[in-house]
Amino acid sequence: MNLVKYSPMATSIFGRDIDSIFDSVFDQDFWDTGTHYPKVDVREEKDRYILEADLPGLTERDIEVKVENNLLTVASSKKEEKEEKKNGYLVKERKESSFARSFVLPDNVARDRISASFKSGVLTLTLEKSPEAQPKKIDVKGE
Repeated sequence: MNLVKYSPMATSIFGRDIDSIFDSVFDQDFWDTGTHYPKVDVREEKDRYILEADLPGLTERDIEVKVENNLLTVASSKKEEKEEKKNGYLVKERKESSFARSFVLPDNVARDRISASFKSGVLTLTLEKSPEAQPKKIDVKGE
Protein backbone atom coordinates (compact mmCIF):
# COMPACT_ATOMS: atom_id res chain seq x y z
CA MET A 1 0.00 0.00 0.00
CA ASN A 2 1.29 3.45 -0.94
CA LEU A 3 0.62 6.53 1.13
CA VAL A 4 -0.06 9.72 -0.79
CA LYS A 5 -0.02 13.08 0.95
CA TYR A 6 -3.33 14.92 0.64
CA SER A 7 -3.15 18.32 -1.04
CA PRO A 8 -6.29 20.46 -1.05
CA MET A 9 -4.92 22.42 -4.04
CA ALA A 10 -4.78 19.26 -6.15
CA THR A 11 -8.54 18.87 -6.08
CA SER A 12 -9.54 22.52 -6.38
CA ILE A 13 -10.28 24.15 -9.71
CA PHE A 14 -7.81 26.92 -8.87
CA GLY A 15 -5.04 24.40 -8.21
CA ARG A 16 -5.66 22.62 -11.50
CA ASP A 17 -5.61 25.95 -13.37
CA ILE A 18 -2.23 26.86 -11.87
CA ASP A 19 -0.90 23.41 -12.75
CA SER A 20 -2.08 23.76 -16.34
CA ILE A 21 -0.39 27.17 -16.68
CA PHE A 22 2.94 25.76 -15.55
CA ASP A 23 2.48 22.64 -17.65
CA SER A 24 1.80 24.66 -20.80
CA VAL A 25 4.78 26.97 -20.24
CA PHE A 26 7.31 24.33 -19.26
CA ASP A 27 6.12 21.78 -21.80
CA GLN A 28 7.51 23.93 -24.62
CA ASP A 29 10.93 23.41 -26.12
CA PHE A 30 12.99 26.38 -24.98
CA TRP A 31 15.62 25.61 -27.61
CA ASP A 32 13.17 25.87 -30.50
CA THR A 33 14.88 27.76 -33.30
CA GLY A 34 11.61 28.79 -34.91
CA THR A 35 12.33 26.56 -37.89
CA HIS A 36 9.20 25.18 -39.43
CA TYR A 37 9.30 22.01 -41.46
CA PRO A 38 6.59 21.14 -43.94
CA LYS A 39 4.03 18.51 -43.06
CA VAL A 40 4.67 15.40 -45.12
CA ASP A 41 2.58 12.32 -45.90
CA VAL A 42 4.33 9.21 -47.23
CA ARG A 43 2.45 6.22 -48.56
CA GLU A 44 3.55 3.01 -50.18
CA GLU A 45 1.87 1.52 -53.21
CA LYS A 46 2.68 -1.73 -54.99
CA ASP A 47 5.21 -0.22 -57.39
CA ARG A 48 6.12 3.14 -55.83
CA TYR A 49 6.20 5.46 -52.83
CA ILE A 50 4.31 8.75 -52.88
CA LEU A 51 5.51 11.66 -50.75
CA GLU A 52 3.28 14.74 -50.44
CA ALA A 53 4.54 17.89 -48.71
CA ASP A 54 2.46 20.97 -47.89
CA LEU A 55 4.41 24.03 -49.08
CA PRO A 56 1.95 26.94 -49.04
CA GLY A 57 3.19 30.28 -50.33
CA LEU A 58 5.95 28.74 -52.44
CA THR A 59 6.25 28.25 -56.18
CA GLU A 60 8.05 25.47 -58.03
CA ARG A 61 10.99 27.88 -58.52
CA ASP A 62 11.40 28.14 -54.74
CA ILE A 63 11.75 24.38 -54.22
CA GLU A 64 14.84 22.21 -54.61
CA VAL A 65 14.71 18.42 -54.56
CA LYS A 66 17.90 16.39 -54.70
CA VAL A 67 19.11 12.85 -54.15
CA GLU A 68 22.58 12.33 -52.80
CA ASN A 69 23.77 8.86 -51.86
CA ASN A 70 20.83 7.39 -49.96
CA LEU A 71 19.26 10.71 -48.95
CA LEU A 72 16.35 12.56 -50.57
CA THR A 73 16.30 16.24 -49.57
CA VAL A 74 13.50 18.76 -50.09
CA ALA A 75 14.67 22.33 -49.48
CA SER A 76 13.57 25.90 -50.06
CA SER A 77 14.99 29.34 -49.56
CA LYS A 78 12.83 32.36 -50.24
CA LYS A 79 13.59 36.04 -49.81
CA GLU A 80 10.96 38.76 -49.88
CA GLU A 81 11.30 42.51 -49.75
CA LYS A 82 8.40 44.86 -49.26
CA GLU A 83 8.36 48.64 -49.31
CA GLU A 84 5.34 50.51 -48.04
CA LYS A 85 4.70 54.26 -47.82
CA LYS A 86 1.77 55.36 -45.70
CA ASN A 87 0.93 58.62 -43.88
CA GLY A 88 4.46 59.96 -44.24
CA TYR A 89 6.07 56.80 -42.89
CA LEU A 90 8.36 54.65 -44.96
CA VAL A 91 8.51 51.00 -44.02
CA LYS A 92 10.88 48.61 -45.73
CA GLU A 93 10.81 45.03 -44.49
CA ARG A 94 12.83 42.04 -45.48
CA LYS A 95 11.91 38.46 -44.81
CA GLU A 96 13.86 35.31 -45.46
CA SER A 97 12.62 31.82 -44.83
CA SER A 98 14.22 28.49 -45.52
CA PHE A 99 13.99 24.84 -44.61
CA ALA A 100 15.53 21.54 -45.57
CA ARG A 101 14.05 18.16 -44.81
CA SER A 102 15.75 14.87 -45.64
CA PHE A 103 14.52 11.30 -45.93
CA VAL A 104 16.55 8.11 -46.04
CA LEU A 105 15.55 6.22 -49.17
CA PRO A 106 14.70 2.53 -48.98
CA ASP A 107 17.03 0.26 -50.94
CA ASN A 108 14.26 -0.66 -53.39
CA VAL A 109 13.82 2.88 -54.81
CA ALA A 110 15.08 3.40 -58.38
CA ARG A 111 17.12 6.60 -57.91
CA ASP A 112 16.85 7.50 -61.60
CA ARG A 113 13.04 7.19 -61.60
CA ILE A 114 12.05 9.85 -59.07
CA SER A 115 9.70 12.58 -60.31
CA ALA A 116 8.29 15.74 -58.74
CA SER A 117 5.24 17.89 -59.41
CA PHE A 118 3.86 20.96 -57.65
CA LYS A 119 0.21 22.02 -57.63
CA SER A 120 -1.86 24.24 -55.31
CA GLY A 121 0.87 24.43 -52.66
CA VAL A 122 1.47 20.67 -52.52
CA LEU A 123 4.71 19.05 -53.69
CA THR A 124 4.21 15.45 -54.83
CA LEU A 125 7.22 13.19 -55.23
CA THR A 126 6.83 9.82 -56.90
CA LEU A 127 9.57 7.34 -56.06
CA GLU A 128 9.34 4.34 -58.35
CA LYS A 129 10.49 1.00 -56.97
CA SER A 130 13.24 -0.71 -58.92
CA PRO A 131 12.05 -3.55 -61.18
CA GLU A 132 14.12 -6.11 -59.31
CA ALA A 133 12.28 -5.13 -56.13
CA GLN A 134 8.90 -6.00 -57.67
CA PRO A 135 7.35 -9.34 -56.77
CA LYS A 136 7.92 -11.91 -59.47
CA LYS A 137 5.87 -15.02 -59.98
CA ILE A 138 7.86 -18.16 -60.64
CA ASP A 139 6.16 -20.84 -62.74
CA VAL A 140 6.48 -24.35 -61.40
CA LYS A 141 6.97 -26.92 -64.16
CA GLY A 142 6.19 -30.58 -63.86
CA GLU A 143 8.44 -33.37 -65.10
